[in-house]
Amino acid sequence: MTDSSVPPGGHRSGRGPRRKPGKPHRSGPPRGRSGPSRPPQGDPAREAALETLRAVREDDAYANLTLPKLLRERRISGRDAALATDLAYGACRAQGLLDAVLGACVDRPLDRLDGVVLDALRLGAQQLLRTRIPAHAAVGATVELVRARAGSKPTGFVNAVLRRVGERDEAGWAEQLAPDAEEDPVGHLAFVHAHPRWIAEVFRDALGPAADAELGDALAADDARPAVHLAARPGEISAEELAAVTGGDEAPYSPYGVHLTEGGDPGDLDPVREGLAVVQDEGSQLVALAAARADLTGRDELWLDLCAGPGGKAVMLGALAAIEGATVDAVDRAPHRAALVEKATAGLPVRVHTGDAREVALPEAAYDRVLVDAPCTGLGALRRRPEARWRRRTEDVAELAELQRSLLAHGLERVRPGGVVTYATCSPHPAETVEVVRAVVEKTGAELLDTAAFLPDIPATAVPDGPGLQLWPHRHGTDAMYCATLRRPA
Repeated sequence: MTDSSVPPGGHRSGRGPRRKPGKPHRSGPPRGRSGPSRPPQGDPAREAALETLRAVREDDAYANLTLPKLLRERRISGRDAALATDLAYGACRAQGLLDAVLGACVDRPLDRLDGVVLDALRLGAQQLLRTRIPAHAAVGATVELVRARAGSKPTGFVNAVLRRVGERDEAGWAEQLAPDAEEDPVGHLAFVHAHPRWIAEVFRDALGPAADAELGDALAADDARPAVHLAARPGEISAEELAAVTGGDEAPYSPYGVHLTEGGDPGDLDPVREGLAVVQDEGSQLVALAAARADLTGRDELWLDLCAGPGGKAVMLGALAAIEGATVDAVDRAPHRAALVEKATAGLPVRVHTGDAREVALPEAAYDRVLVDAPCTGLGALRRRPEARWRRRTEDVAELAELQRSLLAHGLERVRPGGVVTYATCSPHPAETVEVVRAVVEKTGAELLDTAAFLPDIPATAVPDGPGLQLWPHRHGTDAMYCATLRRPA
């Protein structure tokens, strides 16, 4: 699942195992969990960014849910909103790199610092190393934030540390701290592009023979702030019309996609408010299109979205089903997510069911098309979920892969003989993609179809030596979605 409204790790019917990060020791003066009741009037953008970092650190909050709410509540817009977004998301995205630099400039473990001080140092280091903000402004503004939140005592320490950080630029710190590029090329690229090493290794394995030439580009694209993608609701508005209304550009591959070229909250756009469009990565649109276009023999009246929350793909499937005269059953385990699906698909031929996708009371061997957009690590959507790369652990994968195999096998049980099942994840991890498909095909005898044939406008999408197709930010401008299509044998 790659819809931008979905929190990292909160994907579909289960989040997967996750170890909570340690909580920094608080040595500063007492304070409320949410800081002051209202932010200092002089710097609302940085105050909102700092509060977002606090929520991520203390509450395991999701930055892409926390910051927009703060901006609305505090009525921050325009340049201040853009600055807050760049700083908060950037600091979350680059946390590992920033912490490595700060660790070289501080005489104690970072987890011994007061939480406010640590958040502020990360925010200041982000400004010094990864923005064009002048050094004196970055240091001075950060010191004032600390003074407002924690008093004058720690300001001298923060000032001294940030001045040390500012002695080198990002490239200079990488030269000093990153693994040697010749001796450890993967480790070097992981540090430079602010990724945990194990995720860089996953990308390398998924890229296969292309990794030597493309791994750096893949990590760089994953480290960049992505454009907002919209999906025009089929039958209601065309992509051309949506682009004209929003000032965006028509997407290169999805006939319903639009890429926004300006910043701001897409929820404020009239087509989104009126239900004519939804915020949805183009890769997710392509998955729904593949599910609706896969070659089918015989009846085509009953479709199933097996893991539907929060409803992005269900909207696309429902709109396409309405055009084709079909009906969609949409299932999600969590009641609140099922409610989101029901709200999103209002007016469409979609029936929403709440329960475990493998247990909910639905007919077996009855559906013509089934979409299994399975819970996953979300490694393909890290650019849209700033803090996720530092929360996920390699040990999360095995449990999720077991769930994915179970869901795909169940999807094949729900589809009628001759019907098609589309399996998708927003992860390029081979254990969640090609290995899941191979295992289920071997067990069930399902027929693998050429998924890329249903999306003929997409070049170079084949997974190296594996079934299905793999999208990439650096190749296609989409999240790293994986998609494979299987037919149940007669």
